[in-house]
Amino acid sequence: MTVSPHPTTGFDGGAAERHCRAMDRAEDQSAADFDAACLTVRLAAMAANFRTAQRLASPSVVAGVVKADAYGTGLTPAVKALAGAGCDTWFVARLEEGIALRALMPRARIFVLDGGQPDMVPALISRNLTPVLNSLAEIAAWSAAARAMKTRLDAAVHIDTGMNRLGLPSNELASLAADHRRLLEGLRVVLWMSHLACSDEPDSKMNGVQLDRFKTALAMLPEAPASLSSSGGIMLGKEYLFDMVRPGVALYGGNPHPGFANPFEPVVQLTAKVMQVRRASKGETVGYGATWRLSRPSILATAGLGYADGILRSLSSVGHVGVAGVKAPIVGRVSMDLFTFDVTDVPEPVIPGMDVELIGTTISLEEIAAAAGTISYEILTSLSRRARRRYQEA
Repeated sequence: MTVSPHPTTGFDGGAAERHCRAMDRAEDQSAADFDAACLTVRLAAMAANFRTAQRLASPSVVAGVVKADAYGTGLTPAVKALAGAGCDTWFVARLEEGIALRALMPRARIFVLDGGQPDMVPALISRNLTPVLNSLAEIAAWSAAARAMKTRLDAAVHIDTGMNRLGLPSNELASLAADHRRLLEGLRVVLWMSHLACSDEPDSKMNGVQLDRFKTALAMLPEAPASLSSSGGIMLGKEYLFDMVRPGVALYGGNPHPGFANPFEPVVQLTAKVMQVRRASKGETVGYGATWRLSRPSILATAGLGYADGILRSLSSVGHVGVAGVKAPIVGRVSMDLFTFDVTDVPEPVIPGMDVELIGTTISLEEIAAAAGTISYEILTSLSRRARRRYQEA
């Protein structure tokens, strides 16, 4: 249908439609060219970290922990990189994570840490996922499924050695040890495991307590491979390694022992573009709540990241960003989409369109976590998908 010009305004609907399409194309191109924020994931560094874990844990098997979307880095590219480095055993937390991973790794061993609740059993079996059973009730449900199918089902069994979170408590461990033939009927235990509470504190006495408890538990149970350590435990010494280790945050560049040298390479870099730069007078305030008052005439820059992107509000007025290799303090409150920082002492001119670093070489993952009053795990897994993801193969 042809649209005639409007009789009084001369409006040409066809021309307007063509103009709108042209504007849409221009906007799409502009969106592709401009990203307020970007999360770069160095897949080669991730693979190198897996090989470092292998070296540190040798001769133990190294399993890749890829729960929570591979600690926020993206499940599919992370699994591809880790599998390329030799990883063929995996841990996830949720059943749905295991299902997603099975689609990527049809023949790999996949452990599901959430266990084997009765409602999970059909999907665990159909996807050939191995539950980490956390109680006698879960063991009973998995055993019943095996008997009903007249087969044997693989299982890992989690023994609580002091976390008081998941895993068999001491009374259930004693019951299992006393009657394991009956309770484990139909099951093939492929892993006994536990989890260290203080592996990020190498001097903590709790590490030795849990090690002794785990050894005692293993002596009570039928022989099977064992696993105690995740990232931090790998660095506690050979006696903590057993048959398998389960690094998580280390694969993504986190330091398992903050305050000590990190043997693992940085994997993520989070940058944001400067949106505006201004001069502000002494005594003026910055941001919501007027919580920061300038003590001198200052040059302020505002960048396009905020708590909607996972930049925690606790970084307000305490965190730093990297600007041309120089640390500049965040001033005022972090808001939903923006944060402001003081560039008065940055030698290089700061202009709109420049990238500033929230995580990377100038500001480490541990540094931003410490400033926010949290841990690197929370920083990684809080990062939203709004920042464009860029994956570097080399």
